[in-house]
Amino acid sequence: MTTPAGDPQPAYDHLPDWLRPLAHAALHVRPEQLSRFLPPDEGGRESAVLMLFGESSPGWDGADVLLIERAHDMRSHAGQVAFPGGAVDPEDADVVAAALREAVEETGLDPAGVDVIGTLPALFLPPSGFVVTPVLGWWREPSTVSVVDTREVASVHRVPLAELLDPANRFQVSHPSGYVGAAFDAAGLLVWGFTAGLLDRLLRLAGWEQPWDHDVVRELPPEQLALIERSTPGGQVGPP
Repeated sequence: MTTPAGDPQPAYDHLPDWLRPLAHAALHVRPEQLSRFLPPDEGGRESAVLMLFGESSPGWDGADVLLIERAHDMRSHAGQVAFPGGAVDPEDADVVAAALREAVEETGLDPAGVDVIGTLPALFLPPSGFVVTPVLGWWREPSTVSVVDTREVASVHRVPLAELLDPANRFQVSHPSGYVGAAFDAAGLLVWGFTAGLLDRLLRLAGWEQPWDHDVVRELPPEQLALIERSTPGGQVGPP
């Protein structure tokens, strides 16, 4: 990884070549490049998510990102695909500690194998009032992951970046409220909402995005709509 001036960044020498463009973009990203919803002056409930990139096999062909599917009977954002994460607890030293703790609780990963690259600007989720800080990580030594608590997580996935970037798997979804946002069909999952919006912007900033048809808009499936109505305040959908 290099700075715009071309100076090396030794702290990132251990990263695989394919991940360095994303790590570099994260150094300079502005909050408005990630979402139109920025934290209000009065703040909100502090939370963090772990955007963990790894390799199921060496090199770009094995590059993936860790995602979870939330339990379908949760009180908030039921059934949605998300990054591991949650609210910052009083015992957490900071947002990084919170993101790692939540990932351990949700997927059982070994945090000793995770190198934190850095944090992205905090973003706001209006429906829930959360101020979310994305924590970017390199899965240096992957560990076995699976559902730890079925009350919170329905499934755990290492989703190949190649599937997320395939133009055939990219489209937009619409909600009856008028919401239209980026979505992915990858690893048998419908990724949309906050998670898809953040992935969409980071893949673009890293220079990985392939041209795809933004005019393809699909309605959210009825089962997703039912989960939203039951578990999300006011049936609202969130940013970006």
